[in-house]
Amino acid sequence: MGQLCDVVVIGAGPYGLSIAAHLAGRNIRHRIFGKAMETWATQMPRGMQLKSEGSATGLYDPARRLTFERYCRDRNLPYADLGVPPRLKDFVDYGREFQRVVVPHLEEVMVESLEYDGSRYQLRLAGGARCSAGAVVVAAGISHFAALPKALSDLPRGLVTHTSQHHDLGTFKGRKVAVIGAGASAADVAGLLHEAGAEAHLIARGSLIPFHTKMRLPRPLHDQLRNPLSKIGPGWRSVFFTKFPHLFRLLPETRRLRIVRTYLGPAPGYFMRDRVIGKLPVHCGLQVMQAKPNAGGVLLTLVNESGEKREFQADHVVCGTGYRSELARLPFLDETLLSRINAVEGTPILSANFESSMPGLYFVGAIAANTFGPVLRFACGAEFAAPRVARHLSRRDKSLAPSSAIEAGSPIHAMAQVVDVPGDHS
Repeated sequence: MGQLCDVVVIGAGPYGLSIAAHLAGRNIRHRIFGKAMETWATQMPRGMQLKSEGSATGLYDPARRLTFERYCRDRNLPYADLGVPPRLKDFVDYGREFQRVVVPHLEEVMVESLEYDGSRYQLRLAGGARCSAGAVVVAAGISHFAALPKALSDLPRGLVTHTSQHHDLGTFKGRKVAVIGAGASAADVAGLLHEAGAEAHLIARGSLIPFHTKMRLPRPLHDQLRNPLSKIGPGWRSVFFTKFPHLFRLLPETRRLRIVRTYLGPAPGYFMRDRVIGKLPVHCGLQVMQAKPNAGGVLLTLVNESGEKREFQADHVVCGTGYRSELARLPFLDETLLSRINAVEGTPILSANFESSMPGLYFVGAIAANTFGPVLRFACGAEFAAPRVARHLSRRDKSLAPSSAIEAGSPIHAMAQVVDVPGDHS
């Protein structure tokens, strides 16, 4: 059966680490598996900036002692609540510092399988170790959900990749690369490829690249009233989606699915406009119809709205074509367990506390967006999810350990002793 524990958290990104921090704050015995900030550190391009404002960037411990703002100010790193895009490297380093200080009991081992035996969840870890838990929180992020267009999905992996497969774009120096897409990941990679010495071409289906507009600062009063700020952007709808995910869940299912599908598309940040437009060729109004490998790399057949075709030769194709959240794409989920989870459009139907139809099995992050709305697609959604999941886990089963049952010297006992975060980490 393996080692027994009350709760297991799968994943160590912003959601997993924030939930572990809240579980520890409630003295709930748990284990958390994963590599800290791994997706951010390895599946996003070096040199990238985040679209979120500084005030909307961070991880969440119960007392909010280690915020992104505090981390940056202590180290004299660029930071402002508004108008200074956070750098990817700073966010990754901050997340790892958060883990070191707030979640020191993280076990950097991957979960290979998750099954349910009728009473408890059984996990097999890389290396063969096993663990048994009464409840499991899946905070696996988006790394398993990368989506490739059908026309490109059959190409050899050496010729086509997803933006999530690249951190060091310098490997493309001197090569001609077609980047497919019009969203943030496509524009980011195209601009950074150009700066790394590649011949980058951005190919988009739409008639333009929908860069965000830079916010006027300070904001005029009428702007603040008409479009109040939220952590996912300006506008009253964004305020509602950010502040009230529990109410979003009560909307009719068809309306929820439509909003999640269409609201806040993956538009590039305003700061990428000058790194793309005028710097590299942008081909708009074209869709990939066919792709064939040849001696020169890849021959793309592109088609416009009028049905006119043109060919485009590239050494490599990088797809910035987003992510498709689906339970079936989580490789550690046992097929029998998967078949028992009630789902809509491939994503779990969740209770008000993120619990699926399988008792004690919770899902957070992008895969929960169809239930709780667009904010769950963003790291800042952990601010809502973490305390809610931890609170429910503390109530659902009296077998969860009270503070008096925590053993001295255990990882959670150690966490309970963290009363403050040192101001100087240099």
